This record gives sequence, structure tokens and C-alpha cells, in this order.
Amino acid sequence: MPTRGVSGCTDPCPVVPHRANEINEVPFFDIQLPYELALKIFQYLGKAELGRCAQVSRTWKILAEDEVLWYRLCQQEGYLSDTSISDRSCWKLVLRSCRARERALKTNWKNRIGAVSQLQYELGKILCDVHSWDGVVIAGYTSGEVRLWDTRTWDYTAPILEPAHGPGDAGPRPRVSCVRISSSLAVAAHEDGTVSVWSLMLGREPIHHYQHNQSVQALALGAAGATVATASSFEVKVNFLNLVPDVTGSPVTIAAAEDIVYLLKAQVPGKVLHSVYGQPITCLDVSAHEAAFGVKNFGWLLNEPNQILLYDLETSQCLKKMGNSIGDFTCVNLQNSPPNMLVSGNKDRRVRVFDLRRSESLCSVYAHQLGVSAVQMDDWKIVSGGEEGLVCVWDQRMGTKLWEMHARHPVRHIWFNSHSLITANIPDEKSPRGGSITDDDLTAHRKARWDPWKEAGGSFSCSNCTDSPSAEGFLYSASEASNFDPLWQSLTLLVSPVEIYN
Repeated sequence: MPTRGVSGCTDPCPVVPHRANEINEVPFFDIQLPYELALKIFQYLGKAELGRCAQVSRTWKILAEDEVLWYRLCQQEGYLSDTSISDRSCWKLVLRSCRARERALKTNWKNRIGAVSQLQYELGKILCDVHSWDGVVIAGYTSGEVRLWDTRTWDYTAPILEPAHGPGDAGPRPRVSCVRISSSLAVAAHEDGTVSVWSLMLGREPIHHYQHNQSVQALALGAAGATVATASSFEVKVNFLNLVPDVTGSPVTIAAAEDIVYLLKAQVPGKVLHSVYGQPITCLDVSAHEAAFGVKNFGWLLNEPNQILLYDLETSQCLKKMGNSIGDFTCVNLQNSPPNMLVSGNKDRRVRVFDLRRSESLCSVYAHQLGVSAVQMDDWKIVSGGEEGLVCVWDQRMGTKLWEMHARHPVRHIWFNSHSLITANIPDEKSPRGGSITDDDLTAHRKARWDPWKEAGGSFSCSNCTDSPSAEGFLYSASEASNFDPLWQSLTLLVSPVEIYN
């Protein structure tokens, strides 16, 4: 008999059905199996098979609706992975609810359904760099200010992270060159070489402060732990710096300086991963075991067009060469792509998806007229940003555009998950129109946060910068809580020996 809760409602899924019904053996054709052994066998079945088994007999129905089986299915499909089996009373209904929510979110993504609100920022503050982590956005400005925006809530108060105070700090602060954020830390580097680290749990005062002899060219922050890597130099220009995720022991960093890619470990001499004279590195991304980067060919070797190279970080060997494009690869996303997949953007205006097992392009879409500047994908969609300020959402399997949104400046940052999308448009101009209070308010800092799935019971928001003060009719299916319309990007990149703090 089904159990009855305190409120008097009948629960169709008993918490421990085999104990409540005192079933110790389960008939399997002409034999009787212990309940635990039968449960082991049923763990190999999927949802459809369990539903069919539940129609065989009363005993099989109780077995097929065991909480252990449905909890295991939830974990396998990635739902509520941080919960235990005792946290819910009916995992079959939980799985059904999670799948319904996922379908609603996917529908809203495809149809651009959501809710949008705008964030205004005061004039004269020019955006320099943006980064995000799990819906929390960090932004650095020419005024030296560093702000946090939490897009997971409807509270748009953006706290200003306080700088490290020292003697002689009375003048204006230097502009921010790089910002990074993780689950627990926020880091900002300024043009005078200062690096400040804040804890997201301890308040707005920095917990660490470093000083370089010259400006910081590149900055990286570990996703977990407390590892910060910086690079600065007068002699070379470090274009890219990435910390390898999920590394035990000493942190590992991949740095690209002009036409050389380095593999660096803390307190260990650097190792050259790739070097071809006259073929500069145009983009870089790393995963736990591999590094992917674009290589530009100047035409000296006519048989080798611009390509993306995939290196194994354990063996330092080149695994794949992909692309063969006449345009430069401007962005690549390996870490956030599905397993054995890679997505890249190119100056030839195309977004390409590669299968790393076959080195083949699975999908190629004509995306942006001025070249692709940022890109990310999941198992069914692609979100790309272009130099012209256009953000496009694509159906990866069909190769068709679902919808687009436009801002006036190049898209430099894209991040999304199942229910939210964050983009940042950072202009290239040095001084904005509207930077003075006497100018028209045409370059106000606008951030639009948008919730696309109210029917699904969650918040789906998209932060996009629109030139129109009214966002009616603009329904974005991403929780993009940070998009900066006329803010400014002017990074001065300089690099020295790469320093890693752990």
C-alpha cells in the first residue's frame, strides 16, 4: 500500500517500498531472487524499460519504482547532483519535473522568450574588461573601479570592490587592465602593475595585494582553489594566459607569447609546447588534459593555411590539426564545449564546430560580417558574438540561426548555462561620446537582465546592451545580466616572467 504523509496526501512513490511492503524476494520467471539482487539488475534499465517492467506485476511495479533506481537516473542525467537520496521523497516525480523544466528552457531558448530589465551606469566610466563565473559578473573600468553584478538575483546593486590603500594614493586610480572571477575569488590587475584579490565571502576589502614592476599583460584565475597567474614584460607580449583546470599539486599554466606557446608550472623552468617562427598564436583555450590554439600562417608555407592545433598536455605532442582556413582563428572554446567537441570563430565570418575524434568540421555557419570575436556551445546550441556587436544563437544540429540581438560594440565575452546568458560588448574607442555631463546620454552603460522561462518556474535572464531605452518585445532566453553598450575597452598588454601565486 502506498504511504501517507503527515498532510494526509497519498504518496505514489513510497520512500522504501520493499520495506513497507515486506517484499524479500522477487519472481524472475521460474526463480525467486532476493530483492537486493533484483534491484541490482533493474539498475541497468532506463526510464522506458522501468515503465514497462512496472506493468508486469505488483511486485515488479514496487521494484521498478524503488527510490534508488530513480535517484540513480537523476544523477546519470545530471539533475541535482549535489543532493543525497534522502533529500527527496519521490525521485520519479523529481526526474519528471527536471525534464519538464529542461524542455521549457529549451523551448524558451529557441523562441527567445524571457523577461528583460536594464541596468544603467553613470557616464564617463569606460569598460575595460569583463569576466563571469556562474552568473556573477566582474567588470573593470578606466576609472579604476571594479564592480560585481550578481545576475542570479533581481538585486542589481553592484558593489564596488575597494582598492588596496597605501601611501600616496590620493590621485586618480589607474585604469583596470584585466579582471577575473571564480567561485570564491575576484582578481583585478591595473595598468600600474598592481594586482588585488578579493574574497567573495569576506567583503569588499582585498585580502591580497601584489605589485609588478610593469603593467600586467595577462591574468588567469583558477576555477577552484586559490591560484592566480599574472604575466608582464617589456620584451615580449603575452597575448594569452590560461590555468589548466582540475590539476592536483602545483598549478599548471599555458601562456602564448607571439609565436610561442609555453607550458609553465610553479617553481619549475618553463617548457616550450609549440613554436614556429613567423606563425603567431591568435587564440587559446585549455581543458584538463589538452590545449587548443589558433595559428596564423603568413603565407611562407603555402601548403599550411591557418589552423587550430590540439596538444596533449601530458605528452606535449600535437594530436590534431583542424581548420584549414584562409582567415585567422580569433576565438576557440574547448573547456566549456561538450566532450570531444570544440567550437571556434574566425575572421572569415564563420563559426565552426569540430569533432576532435575525427578532426572534421561538423558544422560551419556564416555568422558575423566583421568576424567572430567570442563563441560558446553546448550539446545543441551555439552562441556567437561578432566584432559588429551582433550576438547570434544557433541550432548546432540544424546549422540554422534561432535569433539574434545587436549592440553597438564588439562582443568580447560570452557565457551561458541552461537558463542564463551573459554577454559583454566592449568598444575599441579610447574616449566615448557622452563621457561628459554636457553630452547627450547616448553612451550610458546599459546592462539588460532577462528571464526567459517564467512558465518553467525559474529565472532565465539575458544581459544584453541595447541602444533602445525600451526593451519591450526583446525576449532573450538567457540570463544575461551583464552587457555593456558603450563602455570602453582599452587594455594595455605587457608581460614579464609569468608569476603564479597559489
